Amino acid sequence: MPAEWAPHIGCLVSWPCKEETWGGHFNEAKKAYIDVIRGINRFEHVTVLSDPGTAGEARSALGGEAAVHEIPLDDSWIRDNGPIFLKSEDGKLAMVQFEFNGWGGRFLPCDRDAEAPEHLAEHLKIRRYTAPMVLEGGAITVDGEGTLLTTESCILNKNRNPDLTKELVEKILKDYLGVKKVLWVPQGIFNSMIDGHIDGVAAFVRPGIVIHASSKDESDPNYEVMKNNRAALETQTDAKGRSLEIINFPMPVRREINGDKIAPCYTNFYIANGGIVAPVFGDPNDVIALGILRQHFPKHVVVGVRSEFIGVGGGEVHCITQQIPTGTSLYP
Repeated sequence: MPAEWAPHIGCLVSWPCKEETWGGHFNEAKKAYIDVIRGINRFEHVTVLSDPGTAGEARSALGGEAAVHEIPLDDSWIRDNGPIFLKSEDGKLAMVQFEFNGWGGRFLPCDRDAEAPEHLAEHLKIRRYTAPMVLEGGAITVDGEGTLLTTESCILNKNRNPDLTKELVEKILKDYLGVKKVLWVPQGIFNSMIDGHIDGVAAFVRPGIVIHASSKDESDPNYEVMKNNRAALETQTDAKGRSLEIINFPMPVRREINGDKIAPCYTNFYIANGGIVAPVFGDPNDVIALGILRQHFPKHVVVGVRSEFIGVGGGEVHCITQQIPTGTSLYP
């Protein structure tokens, strides 16, 4: 599995189709999706996946700014239900389809979402491997040099893989994603509705360097969560034997939008070809977070997109995207 900063052919985004996901903010969520799509389109081509029932709306809303491909969908979080793309040493592409159970059975039905990788493998004409384990794409991040980072709170949760030991989970990740070492932190964002994906708290910015969410507010329950995560990272080395450099990344203020509680995060950004599309929230820490990204990605243009209404649904920019790496066997 290549690191996200490796070159892409393009990016997948699923169009919102499940109104109840958004707690009365469906139109605001769709507007935020459009802003993310336009932001990524500055740097690479976006293909929008749309359930046939909403494809006309998607085409009209995007006005030709992105191709729309019809595919049966239940929801709009392609990072989690979609394929994870792989690249061989000789540059050929494939994908892995992990099992998808609606984030531990919380958000059902999910049968159409679970079948999305099969449709995409046929459409893109690339080889598909099926892995014997429940996994959402937002639950992992890799450095492209053999290291994978994840949270115990999600992958080891009994609502995902009740019969798998930690050792067996690591073996499956190594076998199907080509990684050599799995690093663990205890928990994602406090009280996460999806059990705490890694992309809500940490991300590699290059091999050996991780940005990790950090709270200075001791009254915030995330203060202890992030303190414990950092302590865990400080005791681990990556696949190359390096101790990790850990960069403190601020957290936005927890908030409510018309009674809907959201836990916004800055680590949920998308790395495109030459650009980064990052969530912002009208928070004083927006400028600090964007500045840290510019410091660590000096060759990328960093674009902030207001994302609080994506957050109402349970994610941010990274959660609604999935990169397709460059490769020689994408098309026949």
